[in-house]
Formats: sequence, structure tokens, C-alpha cells
Amino acid sequence: MLDPGVTGERYRYAALLMVARLVATKRRRCKQSFNMAAPADEKESAESLLAETQKKIADAFDIFDHESNKTVDVREVGTIIRSLNCCPSEGELHDLLAEMEEEEPTGYIRFDRFLKTMTGVLMERKFKASPEDQLQKAFEVLDMDKKGHLTVEELTKYMTEEAEPFTQEELEEMLSAAVDPDKGVILYKDYASLMAVDETA
Repeated sequence: MLDPGVTGERYRYAALLMVARLVATKRRRCKQSFNMAAPADEKESAESLLAETQKKIADAFDIFDHESNKTVDVREVGTIIRSLNCCPSEGELHDLLAEMEEEEPTGYIRFDRFLKTMTGVLMERKFKASPEDQLQKAFEVLDMDKKGHLTVEELTKYMTEEAEPFTQEELEEMLSAAVDPDKGVILYKDYASLMAVDETA
């Protein structure tokens, strides 16, 4: 049986990855709007995207591979998929699991089968939730006391010491947008809404 404390740490780590990826994606899009360089060779671009996608899948899988044997408990696959910013319904998740499982289910999912299925899912952009929902759910995992906000100290620790660490510049940029000027904390529901508005602008 999985240690609830260890499993909780993995959930928080997965949430941190989600926050980091969403904010990093936003940063890239902002930079691209100011950088109108000629597009890269399409083949190289596609290969690069595939490699980046498969690395994300491998990184997310490894967090939950607690035996380091390229397998994960089937009960944790939904969490891994959601950490990759995919939000399938329960029925869709059941179909994905059926595709990943062995002919004789073992209770575990092998990395090679997970990679094959999820590469197709991510490359085809299936099961995408709105950025607002993704970000809010990720912050809710980090908000262990269910306060409805994170302190600057908490977010700074999360974003510089765990998951995919932010540089000081990246952190300051994020905090400048995320911190409520009156209360001095991160009201993450408001921040998620702000990110969603920026995304559709």
C-alpha cells in the first residue's frame, strides 16, 4: 500500500510542474509576440516538439514511479495525466487506461505503453482544460491548509526549491502579477482568472 504522505508529496510535485509549465508557456508566448523571427524548418520544429513532449511525459511518469522500474500504479495514472494539463472525463480516462493496460491487467502501467498513448494525446491536444481551471486546480493542491491563498514565502519556496526551479527574474515577474497589492498574498483564483484573460487577449 502506498504511503499517503509520500503520495501527497507526489501530488504536490505534479501540481508544481503544472504551475511551472503554464507560466513558462505564457512567458514563451509573450516573448514570441515581440520576436517575429523567420519560422524554423518545419521538420526540425516537429521533431523538437515531439522530443519536448516525450520528455514532459517521462518526467511526469518518473515522479510516480516509486519503485524506479518503469511502472506506476494504475490508480495514479489519472493524476499523472492531469499533471500533463489534460483533463479527460472519467469515461475518457477509463478508455485511456484500457489502451495502456496489458491484455491481462496487472494493476500497473508500463512506461512504454503510457508514453505511446500520451504522446498521441498531447500531440493531438486532446482533453485540454481551460488555463484558468488548470492553474486553479494546481494551486489548490499546493494550498494544503485550504486558505484560498498562498503567501509570498510559500510560493517563493515552491517555485525556487522544487519542481522546475524559476530564476530570480522569472519569480519576480510572476510575483508582480500574482500578489494582491492590498493583502500581500497570492489569491490564486484571481491570478488564474487573470492568466486566462491574458491567454485569450
